[in-house]
Amino acid sequence: MDLDSLVKKYFAGVVLCLVAMAAYFQAAGATQLFGAALGAGAPSASAPPEAVRAPGGFATGREGKSAEPIIARNPFDSVTGPLYPKPEDAVVPTPTELVVTDPLGAPGCDGVQVFIVTESTDPLWSVAALQGPGESHPRMRRVGDDVGGKQVAFIGFNPRENSPSVWFQSGATLCQTLLFRSQSAPTPGVPAAPAPATPAPAESAAPPSRGPSPLPAEIASKIQKVSDTEFNVDRAVVDKILENQAELMRSARIVPESKDGKVVGIRMFGIRPDTLLGTLGMQNGDRLESINGFNMSSPEKALEAYARLRTATNLNVKLNRRGSPVSIDYRIK
Repeated sequence: MDLDSLVKKYFAGVVLCLVAMAAYFQAAGATQLFGAALGAGAPSASAPPEAVRAPGGFATGREGKSAEPIIARNPFDSVTGPLYPKPEDAVVPTPTELVVTDPLGAPGCDGVQVFIVTESTDPLWSVAALQGPGESHPRMRRVGDDVGGKQVAFIGFNPRENSPSVWFQSGATLCQTLLFRSQSAPTPGVPAAPAPATPAPAESAAPPSRGPSPLPAEIASKIQKVSDTEFNVDRAVVDKILENQAELMRSARIVPESKDGKVVGIRMFGIRPDTLLGTLGMQNGDRLESINGFNMSSPEKALEAYARLRTATNLNVKLNRRGSPVSIDYRIK
């Protein structure tokens, strides 16, 4: 029996098989669409395993299909490359290494003035009154603070110059500003005067005195002593003190004092009766503990007390004098 005869004899069965296959595939497709609509975003138990990519980025045949490589570039441009290039990793600049070979001989800093230097064995306690370029008055700074684009690197004493000094870092360079500059030290940019061939007898008789200068009369006259613990101070005196701190505080040496590992106050040395602190009733060796309730054992509180000095009308200073508490009141008029 030939093929045509077989097809004619079993035509109805062939048609039924074809209809059954079509019905099966249609039902399977409808089931997939219906399941996707109900469980969108939920992983299917029969879902294929995640794409696996062999080393080197070659597909193993089990990863999902994606049109991202086609969308990410212009199909008509084989030169430009991806339309959305991956962002390059940010380049972190290498910090500039500070080169310090001779810190005591560091050059002077331009435009920075220093008025008060308080050195401590703890660098966090070392503070200085500094005035940077464009500033109308000095401000108290510590290590790490910025002054005119320079960072305070160290506050201490320069034995070579015999003066307290503040060192600043700017990039990889180091400079310093001295509190007291020797009269014999040449001023930058100004040629030193030639020394006389034969010094006059009067000049070689004795070296100039390096002791503290007495308080100027125009300032001392405006400080009225009512009692040993009470003073009336003219407002103009406070302004002069803030403007000329370096000269007026030249006599005092201020050192933070610790007890049982904790700072308890600031010990003051070099006070004479005719100096500023002596005229204000303080004595050599007094330990300053608080000003208007601001505890001097905290650098932050000490800086805050200094900042409020210009506008204060009353000051209460608590001292420890030879083991006994002393309280001094100042009325600023």
